[in-house]
Amino acid sequence: MAQAPSTASSSFGWPLRVSVSPRLLLVALLLAACLGTALAVITTSHLTRLQYAHLQQLEREQQQLQTEWGQLLLEESAWSSPARIERLAQERLEMRLPAIDEVEVIRP
Repeated sequence: MAQAPSTASSSFGWPLRVSVSPRLLLVALLLAACLGTALAVITTSHLTRLQYAHLQQLEREQQQLQTEWGQLLLEESAWSSPARIERLAQERLEMRLPAIDEVEVIRP
């Protein structure tokens, strides 16, 4: 009553034979999909926060530039006022308004 060596090796085989049921494979696949989705949600949330912080920084910069633009417009209007230009023309260039008898009208 000798046993055949094939029966002992067939139960273990090379490589070890593991039977995977389709249900276990489906559970593993769903677990991997859940983990992948969770990582994608985490990554997207992080990137959204970074972009929102960058947006707030740009909005602060825009507000500062708007304030500076308004100040520059006020400064420009002060420098280009007609009274100032007339005063500078009289002081620096020694210009004056002509008298009525010095005005000549040229007709075409």
